[in-house]
Amino acid sequence: MTVYIVSYDLNKAGQNYSALYEELKKSSSWWHYLDSTWLISTAESADQLSDRLLAHTDKNDRLLVIKVVRTYQGWLPEDAWEWINEHVIDPA
Repeated sequence: MTVYIVSYDLNKAGQNYSALYEELKKSSSWWHYLDSTWLISTAESADQLSDRLLAHTDKNDRLLVIKVVRTYQGWLPEDAWEWINEHVIDPA
């Protein structure tokens, strides 16, 4: 499995994005502690994941999907680091 960081700006006021959130939760495993950022563990490519999510956004929204590799750093709760360390694999 690969972990991708998914970050977005949802720019349509009053739009219901629950379908996008549900689509993100359909992934093999996910983590969501930051407002507009998810970590998604999946067998999909970045293109496949992006295409799946874009089906639930508007044309004026923004979406960024980037593969997560070690090394990383930040200020997060311990359970967040546990998820990250369990799911992010060193590149071969």
